[in-house]
Amino acid sequence: MGQYKKGEIVTGCVTGIEKYGIFVSLDEYYSGLIHISEISDFFVKNPADYVYVGETIRALVIDDSDLESYHVKLSIKNIDFKFSKKKRKKIIETASGFSTLQQSLPLWILKKKKEVLLKMQKN
Repeated sequence: MGQYKKGEIVTGCVTGIEKYGIFVSLDEYYSGLIHISEISDFFVKNPADYVYVGETIRALVIDDSDLESYHVKLSIKNIDFKFSKKKRKKIIETASGFSTLQQSLPLWILKKKKEVLLKMQKN
């Protein structure tokens, strides 16, 4: 028998999203699938509307019968699966754009060249 039990709330990282569900890594051995039918009581058109890859979420273990193969059946229905209610903010482009990078790059290159020359002289 594995370490995860039916009815347990677990924490994992979303590793993949397909049209049929969400893949979650629980630890270095165990992974799980949240089938599209276990995302919400309402119609789910796209699982990506609920989570994103790399997000840490909570999930409910709904079946522990496949633990010998290190797979767990999960659900996020009727639980608070998000750690943060904040939505990702869109990056707002500044008026300067890449000009600060353009100005700094020659200085960085010159600095690095000096470091390399000093290192070569010491050897």
